[in-house]
Amino acid sequence: MVVSDDYPGLKAAIGEVLPGVWWQRYYVHFLRNALDCLPRKADDDCLQELRWMYERCNVEEARRDLKQWLEKWAVKYPKLCAWVEANIEATWTFYRLPLARHKHLKSTNLLERFNQEIKRRTLEVRIFPDEVSCLRLVRAVAAEQHEEWMEGSRYLQAELLREQIKPIKTTMAIAARHSAGGAAT
Repeated sequence: MVVSDDYPGLKAAIGEVLPGVWWQRYYVHFLRNALDCLPRKADDDCLQELRWMYERCNVEEARRDLKQWLEKWAVKYPKLCAWVEANIEATWTFYRLPLARHKHLKSTNLLERFNQEIKRRTLEVRIFPDEVSCLRLVRAVAAEQHEEWMEGSRYLQAELLREQIKPIKTTMAIAARHSAGGAAT
């Protein structure tokens, strides 16, 4: 799963370099972009209720609540409602994952924290003798973070993610066999 902004070039690159991965639009930036469809004096309740869509247990709940949200705000903010209806599904990919993973994988917060740690550690050193020594430190920080994500109980439990990936790999393998067989006929 890749979480990023909604830049067409970035999405195309992700699809090319990482075929078969799920892509999700970063929901915080989605909500910021929603402000472009609202007048300056808009109700805070409108966006707050939209934020709550990301706290649902599953995508069916979120879709049901979105329908109610659209009915409530469509008359007052038609431009916003049309834009949200057309774009919100791209922010709900995390609902495919186990509920326990939603909090951490619906945004890029883990990655942003990782980047902050790299910055902090490289600023501590300040001057590297060469590029290789800098990369060595960054790799060490990455390995340390990977271990924390996989073994630590705070963020990701690898076993839950592995169980989620098994059906995906099976589905992708079947699809690949099917398309290969279809191409031969």
